Amino acid sequence: MTSILRVCAFGFALLWTTITTSWAAEPTIILRLGSNAGSVISIERSFETILIGDPDVVDVHPNNDRSVVLEPLNLGATNLVFVDERSVAITNIRVLVCSATPTRVKYQDGAGCE
Repeated sequence: MTSILRVCAFGFALLWTTITTSWAAEPTIILRLGSNAGSVISIERSFETILIGDPDVVDVHPNNDRSVVLEPLNLGATNLVFVDERSVAITNIRVLVCSATPTRVKYQDGAGCE
């Protein structure tokens, strides 16, 4: 009986995390292609794993357990999901890689480069 309650509680917690994560606005980072220096971002909690939606758009180099350096590779958009040691998503960050010269580009979700 106790194990069934634990499974139900875990399932509810996972569902709740998914719902609240989808309601929260994801932060967006805009990078310029061809810039020599990468962009350093820090997150509030330590992470174990980084999931990259499209590894052809951006490369991620961990600095430490709370920060990374983003390297733009190609024009496009992707997401980075930071996961902790319990395999729980900490944050989801949208990354847009734009050309070195400002142009107007709009992606399907309404985000764009200026």
